[in-house]
Amino acid sequence: MRSKFLALAVPDFIKGLIMAILTALVTGVYELVQSGWVLTFDWLTFKPIVMAGVGAALAYLIKNFFTNSTGEILKAERK
Repeated sequence: MRSKFLALAVPDFIKGLIMAILTALVTGVYELVQSGWVLTFDWLTFKPIVMAGVGAALAYLIKNFFTNSTGEILKAERK
């Protein structure tokens, strides 16, 4: 079941979490390749990974918040 316009349901948050994890994973691998396969455990290494994950989750939730149950963006529910 999809959430209604201007509302979020529990599945939206679960899918948002999955988007955050996948985005962080892809960003982490990209950062690792860019650094020549050198992994350092400091905030400078993990900050772009965390920010990309948070950004992806927020973007997904915002998109779902403004989408109705039929998948139309910025349109109210049909009666």
